[in-house]
Amino acid sequence: MRALLICPAERPEVVNLAQTMPLGLVPLVGKNILEYWLEHLVTKGVGEVTLLVSDRPDQIKAFVGNGGRWGLNVEVVVEPWELPLHFARTKYLTNSKDEWLEEPDDVIVMDYVPGLAQYPLFKSYAGWFAALQAWMPHAVTMNRIGVHEIKPGVWAGRRVRVSPTAYLEGPCFLGEGVTIGPLTTIGPMAVLEDHVVVEAGSEISHSFIGPDTMVGKLTEVKNSLAWGSTLINWKTNSCVTVPDPILLCALNGKSSRARSTGWLRQLSSLYSKNKEDFQGLWKHLLMNKEG
Repeated sequence: MRALLICPAERPEVVNLAQTMPLGLVPLVGKNILEYWLEHLVTKGVGEVTLLVSDRPDQIKAFVGNGGRWGLNVEVVVEPWELPLHFARTKYLTNSKDEWLEEPDDVIVMDYVPGLAQYPLFKSYAGWFAALQAWMPHAVTMNRIGVHEIKPGVWAGRRVRVSPTAYLEGPCFLGEGVTIGPLTTIGPMAVLEDHVVVEAGSEISHSFIGPDTMVGKLTEVKNSLAWGSTLINWKTNSCVTVPDPILLCALNGKSSRARSTGWLRQLSSLYSKNKEDFQGLWKHLLMNKEG
């Protein structure tokens, strides 16, 4: 059997999700959207997939290869723009209908996760976060190697390190290689993707932390999507770049952080003594951005 997948291209409502990668590769509870769809098609008996890509096709090709690791034969076809569903069906489904899944499963635009079409991913940040929460219990399945429930409603991947003094409240998900420092509070409704580091005394709830992101000491992240130094309030659609790496930063920026350890150590000490003032400034910046 065959199927056609269309990778979503530009979605202005959630433009910040696609800063470094196409939307099809954005992580969602430890895997990306494309991966979930390929796994789903395997369960439907599909052996061949045509994948239409217009946004950063090289990244898609590098990730999917020929589809062999899913037991599929995947052909990546580059289009100059995202084709409408009906047009893609007319253009590509030229062979016998018996070779393809029945409509509407024969051609799919990957703007939702399998089985949750009622939760569109890319119409707003609030919608994306709602889909994330709805998908969390479905995503943690038997084929997720190393993922286990460490307490009711709290799932964790491999090589996760959680301080004995951290408090975890479900539902929440901790990806592979996550490190949770002492006296932290994680959850409810928190998703920390792979290789996130949360330093001592921080609080994260109703939020998503993207992969390879550090949340600094005594930092509160609530109702937000944080990835690298980008902070998005999913309730208001406000977006800011946090200039202070002590609060929030990408872990791939370690070298610049290390060169500044002297003044960073002083500022960290100042922050720990004046937590309320620093958090008040952060909230002030967000409110100005919303205005």
